[in-house]
Amino acid sequence: MADNENKSQGEKTPEKAAGKSASAKAATPKARTEETSGGRTEKAPAPEPGNKTRVRQTNRSSSKFLWVVVIITLLLVIALAGAGYWYWQQQGTQRTDLAKKQQQQIAQLGSVEQQNQQLREQLLQLQQSKEQLAATVSQLADKTEAIARQSDQALAEISNMEGKRPADWLLAEADYLVRMAGRKVWLEKDIRTALMLLKNADTRLSELADPSVLPVRELIAKDIQTLRQINPVSRTSVALAVSGMLSQVNNLPLDTFEKPAAQQSSELSESPADWQQNLKQVWRNIVDDFISVERTDTPVEPVMSKQEQWLNREQLKLQLMQAQSAAIAAQSKLYEQSLQNALQLLINQYDIEDAAVKGFINSVQNLLETDVSQQLPEALQSADPLQRLLDKRVDSAFGRGDRAS
Repeated sequence: MADNENKSQGEKTPEKAAGKSASAKAATPKARTEETSGGRTEKAPAPEPGNKTRVRQTNRSSSKFLWVVVIITLLLVIALAGAGYWYWQQQGTQRTDLAKKQQQQIAQLGSVEQQNQQLREQLLQLQQSKEQLAATVSQLADKTEAIARQSDQALAEISNMEGKRPADWLLAEADYLVRMAGRKVWLEKDIRTALMLLKNADTRLSELADPSVLPVRELIAKDIQTLRQINPVSRTSVALAVSGMLSQVNNLPLDTFEKPAAQQSSELSESPADWQQNLKQVWRNIVDDFISVERTDTPVEPVMSKQEQWLNREQLKLQLMQAQSAAIAAQSKLYEQSLQNALQLLINQYDIEDAAVKGFINSVQNLLETDVSQQLPEALQSADPLQRLLDKRVDSAFGRGDRAS
């Protein structure tokens, strides 16, 4: 009986303890209320052991949450720091590339300015050459007028010799032919026709069978030999050849970089059967967007701007035009220098592997081998002696009194 009562009391004890804890919880607000209302400093009842366990579990869960937050925050800070460092490096690389591009542009502008200066100097030289050529043409025109007056005078004298001896007519004809030969040499630079006229004049004098004309015939032979030693090249043909080359300059390819055309199409097929090919193409496009590998075994030439291409072509045209003017004026040094400059431009600025450029270079080299210099005599040695002989015959035919009147 006693044991049963103890068991019943032991079973009731937890119930009583639970009731006491519940009453303590209910009494706690009252105690706090009384402290605030009555102004007393009574302590709140201590928490029960079950409450301590719950508090510890809450503290542990909150501390775990704080650690997770701290770790996530640290990871975010590290990620942000890495992203910032990567962005800073990219900005530095972009600034370096931009500075290099600016330096290249400055260098290109300096080169263009230098080419402009050279072009202006060459234009000035060409203008001076044209002025010299105009002065030479003016001098030749004066000489031509003088020769024409002399020829007219000779023809007038011949017309006054009607009814005189046939020998005098042949002498006057020979004098006219010699003067026409001089006109061909100095005005038209036609050496071949001048030689023919001198030979005809010698034939006329040989028909006279007069020993007094032998010294004049000897001088005519010397004039023929002198003209034969002159360079027989046709400067007009050289000038026409250069003119034909000028029209081909715009078709010559320059030595500049050209972007190659895409070798493969990036379009996807709409057929479901080509899904493997489409997948490969998508992967290839993704790789091409992020990775680009180009292999080159030759030095990369800088890209020419439109202005630089125009300047190179105009500079080549200028050199050819200058060579053309020098060929007409028989200025061999200026002719050779202009062709050398044109050849250097072709080698440095044009695609020498192209067939058209190779042919153009060969044409320039052929022109370089052509000698356009001509050392023309200042006067024909037979002209004045023949004129004096004709005057003497005319004086003897008409008489000195008639000449004086």
